[in-house]
Amino acid sequence: MTTSEGSAFVWVWLPEAIEPVVAGKLVAQGDRLLFVYGRSYLARAEAIPLYLPELPLQSGPITPLPGLRMAGCLRDAAPDAWGRRMILYRQLGAAARDADTERLDELTYLLGSDSDRVGALDVQASATDYVPRDPASASLEALAEASSRIDQGLALTPALQAALQHGTSLGGARPKAGLTDGQTKWVAKFSSSTDRFSVVKAEFVAMRLAALAGLDVAPVRLTQAFGNDVLLVERFDRRWTPAGWQRRAVVSALTLLGLEAMMARYASYADLAEQIRQRFTDPAATLQEVFARLVFNILCGNTDDHARNHAAFWDGTRLSLTPAFDICPQARTGREASQAMAIVGGQRLSQIALCLQAATTFGLTRAEAEAVVARQVETIEAHWESVCDAAQLPVGERALLWRRQFLNPFAFGE
Repeated sequence: MTTSEGSAFVWVWLPEAIEPVVAGKLVAQGDRLLFVYGRSYLARAEAIPLYLPELPLQSGPITPLPGLRMAGCLRDAAPDAWGRRMILYRQLGAAARDADTERLDELTYLLGSDSDRVGALDVQASATDYVPRDPASASLEALAEASSRIDQGLALTPALQAALQHGTSLGGARPKAGLTDGQTKWVAKFSSSTDRFSVVKAEFVAMRLAALAGLDVAPVRLTQAFGNDVLLVERFDRRWTPAGWQRRAVVSALTLLGLEAMMARYASYADLAEQIRQRFTDPAATLQEVFARLVFNILCGNTDDHARNHAAFWDGTRLSLTPAFDICPQARTGREASQAMAIVGGQRLSQIALCLQAATTFGLTRAEAEAVVARQVETIEAHWESVCDAAQLPVGERALLWRRQFLNPFAFGE
């Protein structure tokens, strides 16, 4: 059975499975997408809800939660700004550079992106035949060149158009693509023509320092392609086995909080902490990890810590925190800076003092919170030069980042 106009089918990799099964159908109703579980899926003994409380295992149409146009767990599987831009480019060519992403509907984006999307879901036109939209194999050089040309609004050759598909399912706004290297899958993040400094190397430095500071961080590598730096971030939602690839279900903090992108400004660390206390495995350790990530974001100048840049694994019953990702120092022009998510109350200034005020929210005493801060500052200062050396970061760029992004005096109230 193929899709009729305004509908599509959601397939899922169940825990430890290497092949997907059809879970249900997405149906357009005005500007919303309703979801209906398939009878065959509900009859499976091993069936799990795609996410709770959004999509409980029940028959009949399930409408999105109030304020949402589609279930957040399904929106998490859709492409974000960069992926949408590439799908637009495929349809419109260079004219896509100035086109509004609202020009295409959500089903078009879901059906137009490649099948190696984040998490354990895929969207298909058929309920019976799973046909993966896997792009042809492409070298890192080709991926980098395709991303660079799209970033600059230039035309692509047919070969580069094929490479284009590799990044259509990925989140975020920056140029990127998926890459498989033997038993490891990576997200390749490319430089952009609009970068004011070496963003790729700065993210490498931040991720490496975060790991040295004791945070649970996705492994990263730095390489070059098409004459530019490329950051490789290991995917934590994939697991290789001799029988094939397993996929792990992932939901964003935006979904955990019942928000959509236009409401992201209402997300807060306090609300995320409440979800952790109620629904996560090992909540005490998880709360401490999130607090440490908040502190490190401030210390390294990452103000892009919005709710899509926090995520959790979903096993059908409980949640567990994924490794940290997208820890990327952001350009700043003035002295002050603010985090994307509120820290305490409605306050979001990028200052350690607010973190200390919020310590009890994360199950920490003030003394314990101060120890976290001290340990991270000590780690950054002790390993700054060696990590910058590993990144081959020029002296001028180090000076640009040091005390501006990393350990900015404003973070300490100075």
